[in-house]
Amino acid sequence: MKLLQTAERISHNDTSDNSIYQRSLFAYLESAKIIHGTVLEIGTGCGYGIEHLAEKSKKFITLDKAKPDVLSNEILISSDKISFIQMKVPPLKGVPDNYFDFVVSFQVIEHIKNDEEFLNEIYRVLKPKGKLILTTPNKKKSLTRNPWHIREYLAPELSLLLKKKFVNVTEFGVFGKENVREYYSKNKEYVRKITRFDIFNLQYLLPRFLLQIPYDILNRINRKRLLKNETKLTSTITSNDFFLAEPNDDCYDLFFISEK
Repeated sequence: MKLLQTAERISHNDTSDNSIYQRSLFAYLESAKIIHGTVLEIGTGCGYGIEHLAEKSKKFITLDKAKPDVLSNEILISSDKISFIQMKVPPLKGVPDNYFDFVVSFQVIEHIKNDEEFLNEIYRVLKPKGKLILTTPNKKKSLTRNPWHIREYLAPELSLLLKKKFVNVTEFGVFGKENVREYYSKNKEYVRKITRFDIFNLQYLLPRFLLQIPYDILNRINRKRLLKNETKLTSTITSNDFFLAEPNDDCYDLFFISEK
């Protein structure tokens, strides 16, 4: 891992990332239950979810603006049905119309400046009746401003955005069991100890680019401290500790399925 690993790219090799990693893995496992055919993933990240989607796909293409550091290269090399494309989106350059049965995009749309163009491009490359599976953080559960996010969404806002283009939008929220809620509560307590010094509310007043590196440093420190002080709680959370239900203010992520 890099000396300063951005908190936006979590690692399954760092136990301090475990709760967020398991939450992210949960989205892959849930999606693997329904995907088939030709599948596009937008936002490879570290590549830890590839095998779960690829094994259910006839052809699997994953893309990201940067090559992942911890990508499961063995999986990419050994499988002729998986390919990685380095690309910044939108648009989806060179990707044909009406090509994919499914597009999955986890924790990406909040980073996209033009979210409508992003969704228009996904709509374009999906086959008729093809589906988009999309996750993004629930704005109501954000503990601070995340300067890496251009925006965050409430469930009604994301629903309205998707329904501009898609039909049959199915809405879920990602919730956690008691141990996940306890971890979130401890994390919230730690974050408040840091943000109490922001008496001028600068996290919401300064430009995003000025806050990104300090945010990453403090986030990393916070996660390491949580691991040290709450080792069992931090390290024993698994993907089985998350579940889908109707979204509300208490869900951690929005998990929406939209049909073309």
